[in-house]
Amino acid sequence: MGKLLDSIDSPKDLKVLSLEELNRLADEIRQLLIRFCRRHGGHLGSNLATIEPIIALHYVFDMPHDHLIFDVSHQAYTHKILTGRRQAYTDPESQEDLSGFTSPKESPYDDFMLGHTGTSIGLACGMAAQRDATGGKANIIAFIGDGSLSSGPAFEGLDWAAEQGGNLIIVVNDNEMSIAENHGGLYKSLADLRASGGHSSDNPFRALGLDYCYVEEGNRIEDLIEAFRRVKDTDHPVVVHIHTRKGLGLGQGSQGQIGPISMAQSDANTAHMTSLPDLPAEGPVETNHWQDGLDSLGRLPNSRKTYGRMAMQALEARFPQEPGLMVISPATPLSNGIDPDFRQRAGNHYRDVGIAESHAIAYAAGIAKAGGTPVVATSATFFQRAYDQIEQEMALNGSAVTLLIFSTGVTKTDATHSGTADMVMMRGIPGLTCLAPTSGAEFLDMLAWATGPARQPVVIRVPGERTLATERAGKQIAPATSNPAAESQPWDRYRILQEGRTVALLALGDALPLGRDLADSLEASMGLKPTLVDPHRYDRLDEQTLDALASTHSLVATIEDGQLDGGWGQAVAAYYGPAQVRTLAFGAAKEFNDRVPQATLLEKYGMTVPAMTQAISDALVDQAS
Repeated sequence: MGKLLDSIDSPKDLKVLSLEELNRLADEIRQLLIRFCRRHGGHLGSNLATIEPIIALHYVFDMPHDHLIFDVSHQAYTHKILTGRRQAYTDPESQEDLSGFTSPKESPYDDFMLGHTGTSIGLACGMAAQRDATGGKANIIAFIGDGSLSSGPAFEGLDWAAEQGGNLIIVVNDNEMSIAENHGGLYKSLADLRASGGHSSDNPFRALGLDYCYVEEGNRIEDLIEAFRRVKDTDHPVVVHIHTRKGLGLGQGSQGQIGPISMAQSDANTAHMTSLPDLPAEGPVETNHWQDGLDSLGRLPNSRKTYGRMAMQALEARFPQEPGLMVISPATPLSNGIDPDFRQRAGNHYRDVGIAESHAIAYAAGIAKAGGTPVVATSATFFQRAYDQIEQEMALNGSAVTLLIFSTGVTKTDATHSGTADMVMMRGIPGLTCLAPTSGAEFLDMLAWATGPARQPVVIRVPGERTLATERAGKQIAPATSNPAAESQPWDRYRILQEGRTVALLALGDALPLGRDLADSLEASMGLKPTLVDPHRYDRLDEQTLDALASTHSLVATIEDGQLDGGWGQAVAAYYGPAQVRTLAFGAAKEFNDRVPQATLLEKYGMTVPAMTQAISDALVDQAS
């Protein structure tokens, strides 16, 4: 029997299929996505839960005349497959062609580039308002799930949808999970609705004035088609609450599930892919939310889990003596090394507040005000969502909150998850001490100080892959300090790692290994031994050290693994101004990049060792002429 999937080039091709064929198509897509995510990496569990709902939506509605707006959009793989982008999932040579999220650059079926959470309902309200203002008739559908309802903007969107009225369909994909477990009172209401078949009087959607219907078997295509037909062309906002199973298709022996896919089971168009080592069968649902791709050596990275686990171990040892010490995660614990075993042992010392970064910071500030010691851990790109709370509740109030910022720097990532802007954001807020460790040991020293004697707002940029690779290779770029936590301001002064002449290299945080390589290159190619400096922090300048460097060097070069415009290196250059010392600043451009390889970006930004060596050589020649 041939593959049905091969005949699906647009949603129109679905509409001629029988129910039996639709179910067969769902099975084909499920097996394809398991293979794809294991090799390429991607959001696995969330997409396995939404195969049938997305098939049913495209079967009933008429996209792109009707509009389907995903929340986060990390669960849109089936949508992409059905809208002419199948090849990116079946052909290994095309697997870099697509974003992991929706993107209007790829297809007219995608209205927005989305990678953060809680915004789908607000976006849908806006599109519906414009449709009504111009006499349009399209159905506007918001598809929200995976814990996104705990996000503040989602509540605001629901509240406004009831006020606005008109055609608006909100599909709540309830798979009983966020990235980890769901947290918040709203999910108790959802559980009551599931238990009552949608009849519970504790219905937050009806309480807001929204119409409501419930689909218990949210992975049963015929039930979904019936529900979506019922609400199509509605004249008022309605919530369709569907109960799905996250990770459906993984594990052994479960009804309706398939086991792990082996290379022997791959179809012809994936059989020529490089053989991969056997991977363990998926465990709890949380571990299936995201599947790391393998590198060229068949390894699963990464620095986030390594340094995150180190931090949690250090904090856990203090829990018995410090009842107010608390780790707070806005729904992304496992990816940052906060694993289930730690969470269970931590008890009341750990809180997952759901996908609610703004609340996480305000909550932490309240804990600090009451005398506690909160640590908030998440990715750089997610802290953007809490800018106002970091600036107001945390910094303005001097709240003793410690932020651990993961996933920073110049890396290959979707445009929505870039980690290059965090230093510009944080250093622009008064009252924050912003630290950039250069090793795991220094990271733990900074964490001990921030959660101990500091009693002030502190941001720590968690070391990245470059630092981890250096440590794994047994190289010591920067010597350890002696009991820094006992000092009042232990990282106020820059540290000279290598005394040299003529050129001073100031390499911040995760850029320090690059600075060391550049120092070696200058000595090898030019016979010039530069001074190498570890600045430690990026919210302020060590003017005393900068003045000393200016008196003994003719060129100062800064290297930062982040955005140059508005960043730390530009602050160094501005401090020197028209002084006799020349400055060069190396960093990332202020731009969005979508899945551009790191090596390509570093080449583009002139941040490779050969490029920086040449730039320094040219600057010295200019000075001499």
